[in-house]
Amino acid sequence: MADQPYQNEYPQGYDPRWQQAPQGYDDPYAAQQHTQQWQGQTWETQYQAPVTTAAETGYLPPQYGNQDPSWNQQVQQQEPLQAPAPAPAPAPEESPATSGYGPATLSGNARITDAQRARLEGRSPIIEPGMQPAGLTALLGLLLSGTAAVGSYALLVPLVVLQAVTAAGWFRLNGMWPARQGIALAFLGALVADVALLAAGRENGPAAILGTLGVWVLLSLVLQLRSHADPDTRMYGLMATVASAALAIVAAGYLAADPDAVSVGAAAVAVAVLARALPLPTPASVVVSVLAAAGAGIAVGGMTGLGAKGALLGAGAAVCALIGHRVASYDYPSRFVHFTAGVALPLAAAAPAVYVLGRALSG
Repeated sequence: MADQPYQNEYPQGYDPRWQQAPQGYDDPYAAQQHTQQWQGQTWETQYQAPVTTAAETGYLPPQYGNQDPSWNQQVQQQEPLQAPAPAPAPAPEESPATSGYGPATLSGNARITDAQRARLEGRSPIIEPGMQPAGLTALLGLLLSGTAAVGSYALLVPLVVLQAVTAAGWFRLNGMWPARQGIALAFLGALVADVALLAAGRENGPAAILGTLGVWVLLSLVLQLRSHADPDTRMYGLMATVASAALAIVAAGYLAADPDAVSVGAAAVAVAVLARALPLPTPASVVVSVLAAAGAGIAVGGMTGLGAKGALLGAGAAVCALIGHRVASYDYPSRFVHFTAGVALPLAAAAPAVYVLGRALSG
């Protein structure tokens, strides 16, 4: 009997042209699974020319190193088993220029931040808050200055506002939002420091502030250790929480400082921040701010009994306030950062100078 060819030499639906599989794949069709086509919008930061469509390119086989050249020739000569579907056309209202996205690409580049783009283009990532946040800082500083002459409990009202805005602004400045747990923890530490200062008195102010700060650092560490995030995220969250709590707690130094020193220092910060917002070159603006703060210190010092000593206190508070102002301007901050950290950090950073210089000049 003549030999009959084996009818089931290949399974039904199996194409013998794919008998040679690429090296490293057990399934002959597995190579197709690794050819991805990205459709829709991607976060491109620069406009790119539209790529060729699937109909023009057909099937693009995956490239592998150290592969037999005959395999590439064989695949290029054959017809594609299944052509990928073409990408849908964008909506009429959403062109790359209006939607903010680039065209669909196969690369899928990640979005870069405005600060990273500025550095790549050789521009500075510093954007100063401007006149409106400076006006709010001046208003809050004048409230601190005025209520300090009334009494500790009157001073507590604008101080609590300052501490709350400091805690929220610092987390947003570090790109962590929403961060309700961290903000609440930092603000709670500030309230505890305020209560400890009111209970212990001004003479025990440093002990109350440092004691609260130590407890809150330990509490933040314990909470971060219980987090299920990856180690880098936990470390970043720990640093942001500790720094936010430290700034909010240190702002309680206005309660520990001499009332006359608070009146002079807060008024000097208000004047310095307004002068810094003037449209002047940065070096000239800094000099004008310090000189204006010294003048405000003399003026308010004459009303409080510090006299000419208020110039030194005002200048020292202004220097610390300008440091806080600079921090709030770093890394292309958002409008929310300008109206939180940009408002609060100058006053919070000046609190230690007000306490130390006030004690030195009053004694």
